[in-house]
Amino acid sequence: MEGGLFWTLAVIAASLVGLSKGGLPVVGMLGVPVLALAISPVTAAGLLLPVYVASDMIGLIAYRRAFDRRVLAILAPAAVLGIGLGWLTAAMVPERLVTGIVGAIGVAFAVSLLLRLRPEGQVRHARVGPGLFWGALTGYTSFVSHAGAPPYQVYVLPLKLDKTTFAGTTTVFFAFMNAVKLVPYWALGQFSPSNLKIAAVLAPTAILAVLAGVWLVKVLPEVLFFRLVTWALLAVSLKHLLSAVAG
Repeated sequence: MEGGLFWTLAVIAASLVGLSKGGLPVVGMLGVPVLALAISPVTAAGLLLPVYVASDMIGLIAYRRAFDRRVLAILAPAAVLGIGLGWLTAAMVPERLVTGIVGAIGVAFAVSLLLRLRPEGQVRHARVGPGLFWGALTGYTSFVSHAGAPPYQVYVLPLKLDKTTFAGTTTVFFAFMNAVKLVPYWALGQFSPSNLKIAAVLAPTAILAVLAGVWLVKVLPEVLFFRLVTWALLAVSLKHLLSAVAG
């Protein structure tokens, strides 16, 4: 893991991770695919997890008072179950299959939002049943490839939280999941000394990107914010779907 290409891609990936923790969800999903242009996806996922955790700390401080407790109470236990399932089946389920499912869900949901197939004024209540399903799927896909954003947003976007609460809930939830994932990732041998050294070098870049993300959430108009979130969801989901089809 040497050379200019690797470090350029690593800095870009760390910046994307930081922006997502600052309240711009979905873009963090691009971190592993970007870094995987230089190293294997499995190695990239293990290397970036400490960067996620470091940037989580800043995001938690920024959004410590802006999150929806009911949404977190529903999603968090289910996510732990999904992470555990991902750990148990890591060697049995092809990552390509998971990537394709995540991509298909994200594309369908983003297109439905962009076409306004749901009435504009309809607001969904945070229901337990759907939350347990989407929370478990979020935990599973997040463990496999840090790709938990599409199933998470399928559940949370229809709740129509204001942009700050949405950003804060997202930041707190994924910070919780990343902390839980440390144990199975360590057990699977993903934290080599060299990976941890590289993650330490990348952490300041990610932290600066967190602050930039927090600022952008504050200044972006709410309609534009959610429109950008939806388009980003569509772009990333298409990337996952195409990657799965191409093999």
